[in-house]
Amino acid sequence: MRLGQAIPERPGTTLRRLIREQAPLIVPGCYNALSARVLEEAGFPAVYMSGYGSSLALLGLPAAGLSTLTETAMNARLIAAAVKVPVIADADTGFGNAINVVRTVEEYIRSGLGGMHLEDQVAPKRCGHVAGREVVDRKEAVGKMRAAHATRQALDPEFVLIARTDSRGAHGGSLDEAIWRANALLEAGGDLAFVEGPKDMAEIERVCKEVKGPVFYNMTGISPRMTREQMASLGIAVTILPGVTMRASIMAMYDLAVAIRDKGPIAEAEFNRKLADHPLGNTHEFAGFDRIRALEEAFLPPETARKYEGTLGHVPRRAAE
Repeated sequence: MRLGQAIPERPGTTLRRLIREQAPLIVPGCYNALSARVLEEAGFPAVYMSGYGSSLALLGLPAAGLSTLTETAMNARLIAAAVKVPVIADADTGFGNAINVVRTVEEYIRSGLGGMHLEDQVAPKRCGHVAGREVVDRKEAVGKMRAAHATRQALDPEFVLIARTDSRGAHGGSLDEAIWRANALLEAGGDLAFVEGPKDMAEIERVCKEVKGPVFYNMTGISPRMTREQMASLGIAVTILPGVTMRASIMAMYDLAVAIRDKGPIAEAEFNRKLADHPLGNTHEFAGFDRIRALEEAFLPPETARKYEGTLGHVPRRAAE
């Protein structure tokens, strides 16, 4: 929710409606409040907080179980507060056992999220498309989902729980095991099943056919790329593209930094000329200075507006303009 705006319906309620109406719901990944706002401005009805992107953006570290619940929940809270659309967030392993999962769900719901996914990796975990993953046993995985479901029911039954299993690509893993776990986790309270890392279309087709509930698909890493029409024909409910904005940001920042290094400060002027024609080229407007001035006009004394007279720099528009 942005500054001064009314509270809409609960994020989980909105997310459930979007999943019903738009399947497949396409949800790009963000890694902080700024990237979430860019995605919202581009017209996406929901956004996804990438665990990989959060770890790299906040800590400069890989997604290898190094970020804490406090850090991750803080990022989720800031993202949810910055946008009006519902946010789905990576919750890793729940940051411990079933008891830790209870607190994780509590923190995520109170952060204003629409949903989260919980995985069955051993802690510390690692990115689902990096080798060397291990998973907990079936009993522990199911117990953690039961704990997540019970907590969700007590606080916000509309909050969406996505049951993720990494057993397909884990050490000694198989697709048969992943499908068994996906169904068991759905039965334990998950709303959607997330089988991480199917390696080809044949495996995706098996997942969609044999999983007894809505499928959540991660189109990244080794997973095959598909069109919206292909996903709809398979019955996929939600597809995330978690790291694309992060990678785009890394590439753009690096390329500009190299240009400044090689050409000097004039490269920044060249960049500004390109930015001027971009839909988000006016950074001051995008940041929300017009909204700040509108709030000033609504709630501060009229003489407050005098500070804009005879000054230099960007002048926010008045509410009546």
